Amino acid sequence: MSTANRPPRVLAIAGSDPSGGAGIQADLKSIAAFQGYGMAAITTLTAQNTHGVTAVHAPPADFLTAQLTALDADITIDAVKIGMLHSVDIIMAVEAWLARVAPPVVVLDPVMVATSGDRLLDASAEDALVHLAQRAHLVTPNLDELAVMVREPVATTWSTAREQGRRLAELLDTTILVKGGHLVGAAAPDAIVTPHAVIDVPGQRVTTRNTHGTGCSLSSAIATLRASGLSWPDALAEVKAWMADALTASSLLQVGSGHGPIDHAHRMRSTGEWARGAWVDCASLVTRITELPFVSGLGTGSLDGDAFRRYLAQDVHYLEGYAEVLAAIAESAPDPTTRAFWLASCEAAQAEINRLHAQVLGDADETPAAVTVEYLSHLRRAVESGSYARAVSAVLPCYTLYSDLGVRWRAVSRDNHPYASWLDLYGEAAFVRTAAQAERLASVAADSVDRAERLLMSAAYRTSMHFEWRFFAETPLMPA
Repeated sequence: MSTANRPPRVLAIAGSDPSGGAGIQADLKSIAAFQGYGMAAITTLTAQNTHGVTAVHAPPADFLTAQLTALDADITIDAVKIGMLHSVDIIMAVEAWLARVAPPVVVLDPVMVATSGDRLLDASAEDALVHLAQRAHLVTPNLDELAVMVREPVATTWSTAREQGRRLAELLDTTILVKGGHLVGAAAPDAIVTPHAVIDVPGQRVTTRNTHGTGCSLSSAIATLRASGLSWPDALAEVKAWMADALTASSLLQVGSGHGPIDHAHRMRSTGEWARGAWVDCASLVTRITELPFVSGLGTGSLDGDAFRRYLAQDVHYLEGYAEVLAAIAESAPDPTTRAFWLASCEAAQAEINRLHAQVLGDADETPAAVTVEYLSHLRRAVESGSYARAVSAVLPCYTLYSDLGVRWRAVSRDNHPYASWLDLYGEAAFVRTAAQAERLASVAADSVDRAERLLMSAAYRTSMHFEWRFFAETPLMPA
């Protein structure tokens, strides 16, 4: 299924939204955001804006067939995303084409119920769409559409939604993406559901009016990643992170006065150049850190146990202050999703404090070293500056450096490694993803401030990286 070194070629079959937020326009933007090559066969023309649809025109079904036939006669299609299908004739035309061509990835977003709750298809068209869904590899209904497809009331709890998804997966003998975005609460869970398994992918709600086209965008992005070789759960996790940022950045677009679109191009605007540049600027210092006897010995397992314990004793003191700094950053975060990330990081730091006390230090009470006190003072000054961007840049080396070291450490043989349980914490995929998200948030912050503030961000980052070098160099050498 992998497209090797070329972009996946993804065909969207859907209606047109002239406002650009949903339909074919959203599909093509999402495909491009994940580096696919997008194509479009239009089923329906609409007159609409951020307040709703005012008119619909559907070309004849044989014209849709002509579009599809022209494409598959010349182009190998790696994935198909199907959106709005206006009538039984159009649904049957798409089903006949799928039966003939059998694309390797088919994602169906069964557009049946409007955001307002209004049914968009008559009963015969709904039945035809359910029949078509059997040819899809993934079906992505919202909760209203899921209820229609299983002929049950709309789910109001996550457990009910998951169970409806399982029944639909059995009915269609395919995979269902159950989406919890319409439920009440701060969480926004999703799940990949098959007849035999449920894989939850958690998420946090982003509070915004700009949700136009989220279903279209999600399904086309997942189709693109699946055609790139990712599994459904991995594709969903990647798209959820992208979607959260796209929702967060949507207010900057200022498109319309109703339910505006998400910002599909947010990563193109916030490329992560600041975070990457800050890392590159500290490359020589990172090399000095990796060459320290403590760091190299930790990786190979040859490090003296007492030196490791002295380091961990200081790490506990550091983490206590670091957790307070992360909590303060969360308070100044620009949006709920970003706030949730920093709060989760704060909780992770507190959990690590408890783990180190329980497993390594016991009741021992070590005196904070000078470097520990100075490093935390630097972080607190960054917070006290009142600049969210500067504070984020100051804590970023705790993510980027440890993620880099963790990946290096995991590459070393783990047989009977005395520090494996500690090293694995920083090399595992979850922490690497967290570090990447911290880099993205820092780059987004850099994009929102002027050049003078970016220079202060870079200075704060370099100072923290220097403290990391001192922390590794000095704390293992403290008196026992």
